[in-house]
Amino acid sequence: MSKKLIKKFSKNYILKYLPQMNLRRISTEGQKKISAAKIIVIGLGGIGTPFLTYICRSGISTIGIVDYDKVSISNLHRQIFFNIQDINKLKTKVIEKKLKLYDKNMKINSINKKINKKNIKSIIRNYDYVIDGTDNFETKLLINDECKKQKKNLFIGAVSQLEGHIFHFNFKNNGPCLRCFMPEAPNINARCQDEGILGTVTGVVGTLIANEIIKVITNIESTLLDHILIINFESLSFRKAKIIKMSKCRNND
Repeated sequence: MSKKLIKKFSKNYILKYLPQMNLRRISTEGQKKISAAKIIVIGLGGIGTPFLTYICRSGISTIGIVDYDKVSISNLHRQIFFNIQDINKLKTKVIEKKLKLYDKNMKINSINKKINKKNIKSIIRNYDYVIDGTDNFETKLLINDECKKQKKNLFIGAVSQLEGHIFHFNFKNNGPCLRCFMPEAPNINARCQDEGILGTVTGVVGTLIANEIIKVITNIESTLLDHILIINFESLSFRKAKIIKMSKCRNND
């Protein structure tokens, strides 16, 4: 390990993340990149909470968390940050408090707001990576459009019954976006809890996004860029499809 880089970390930081830094593909150089990355998570539900569990335990120093909702009893089976004592409390405040128990030095920007056209620009401005864990198509397209304008790295997670979807776009490249896959929001208002959902499905999707973003941050090759990963949890099958940039996409430069 590089002695120069190790000096940038405290003794406790090194002890905490040594198993991770011992990975040849990460090492101290990769850990420095993880520590410096600025990530914002929009939607603190079944996908956002398992993502936060693992990304914050990877050594992230700066995180933004966005949600306007309170914890309800129907959240508990899949939103793993919460328990009975948290019901009727703001999700952002509960998660901020629990993340501080893990790392008191973590910089947490807790935003208790509903994402809309007026605030999305300022909310994501200061972050390198945006994680979309929201549960409706209109919000996903809104996040996608602003990330495209600001040339952000965007990861999107979605679930429907026994199926999970993950997208990754890096808008610093002149590639496709979510609208190339889904030009407009479909006329569907069903929430995942109305359709039915297993907590394990959202947990796997959130954890896989955490794994992929760590790879991107540390320059480990990721084959998910400009693709959708479709996971069928009933047949336990994985299928990946490339998203083609559409000439008529409204987000084209």
